[in-house]
Amino acid sequence: MKFNEKTDGLINFSDLKKIEFKVVYWLMFAILVAISLVCIVPIIWVVVSSVKPTAEMYRVPPTIIPETVELGVLKSAWDKVQFGKYFLNSIILIAGAWACDVFFNGICGYVLSRLKPKGTTLVMTLLFWTMLISGISMVPLYETFVSLGGVGHFWPLWLQAGCNAFNVMLFRNFFNSIPMSYIEAARIDGLSEIKIFFKIILPLSIPILMVVSIFSVSHQWSNFMWPYLLLTEDKAPVSVKLFMLDSNENIMENEKMAIMLFSIIPPAIM
Repeated sequence: MKFNEKTDGLINFSDLKKIEFKVVYWLMFAILVAISLVCIVPIIWVVVSSVKPTAEMYRVPPTIIPETVELGVLKSAWDKVQFGKYFLNSIILIAGAWACDVFFNGICGYVLSRLKPKGTTLVMTLLFWTMLISGISMVPLYETFVSLGGVGHFWPLWLQAGCNAFNVMLFRNFFNSIPMSYIEAARIDGLSEIKIFFKIILPLSIPILMVVSIFSVSHQWSNFMWPYLLLTEDKAPVSVKLFMLDSNENIMENEKMAIMLFSIIPPAIM
């Protein structure tokens, strides 16, 4: 049987009895292993390099396994860069952005899904087109934030998170799956639309809230461009501080690796 004639997937258990399918299976397996190594080797190198002594870090050829494990590098890097300060900045940025993302995009998705005022189709079209606008729109948006006094403050970044067309679409599509009878019963009981949203809709929307939360936190943790443009150094998040590490701060290469290690631990845990 040819691959284009199969109706039960590319390869199933019975197919592995045939030599041609075994070849395809192990070829796919080898490709996936190679891709996995490409992704994981840089992380392993960061972990290994973050505990190497300075002399060993600059050795040529480099050592794959540290001859000496120096955990003091981690503490010196944390103290020298004041990593806790920038980690706190990232937490503040993420917390505000997450709250705006869930609240404003959730409200917008609920309105478009269940209230459906006049012009809903037009709004949906405009939301879709905003996802296709070129990055050149950053220029007028940046000038707008500057004119509003947003430089050096977190609120422009929070505001952007609360205007995410993609997440609005996610919320709307999920809310469409909630039975309308729940909302009608709540209206009969005298609940306002905002109470329906918080007391009926949100408790039923844990799955989409988790998805949007993961997207929001992951994006804000790695967000670089807008924090770099709008925030001062004392309010910079971890992503910006990594870029700002240079020789003027007397940061050795192993200490830079330690800072990188600190920066990848939170998303790895999440």
